[in-house]
Amino acid sequence: MSYVDGFVIPVPANGKQAYLDMAAKAAPIFHEYGATRVVECWGDNVPDGKVTDFKGAVKATEAENVVFSWIEWPSKEVRDAGMAKVMADTRMHPDGEMPFDGKRMIYGGFAPMLDQ
Repeated sequence: MSYVDGFVIPVPANGKQAYLDMAAKAAPIFHEYGATRVVECWGDNVPDGKVTDFKGAVKATEAENVVFSWIEWPSKEVRDAGMAKVMADTRMHPDGEMPFDGKRMIYGGFAPMLDQ
């Protein structure tokens, strides 16, 4: 069964294109090292929760939007090897500032339980 890395990221609302440009450059690199799918989603219906929510999880401000993304891999083993190569690849090192605050990004690896 596959393996998934998931991310929730606060991005300045006026930085959508900069984020998309960065993601479009990174996606082929993930594919090169074994990822089978890279998905980036711009929040357009992210309600405030009563206890917690996506915005609260990443401490998004009123001037920020939430991006939900995931990377699919054929297996955890391919992911572990591929992610190590992605992180070492100099093409992944930004020339300037990142279009989001990486300190507030939440992420994790997940083993699928149901895939219909």
